[in-house]
Amino acid sequence: MMSDQLKEEIAKELGFYDTVQKEGWGGIKARDAGNMVKRAIEMAEQNMQKGGRP
Repeated sequence: MMSDQLKEEIAKELGFYDTVQKEGWGGIKARDAGNMVKRAIEMAEQNMQKGGRP
């Protein structure tokens, strides 16, 4: 599970945080949700390559 802080950070990075603020997480598009998961996986992989924790 992703923390709320991580989800908000990714939503800001991907440009749909304003929708989250107005409508909640249920208001985002399926594509945005998929992109958010994809970005979280990329971040975890980068962190693992650096020897950190996911």
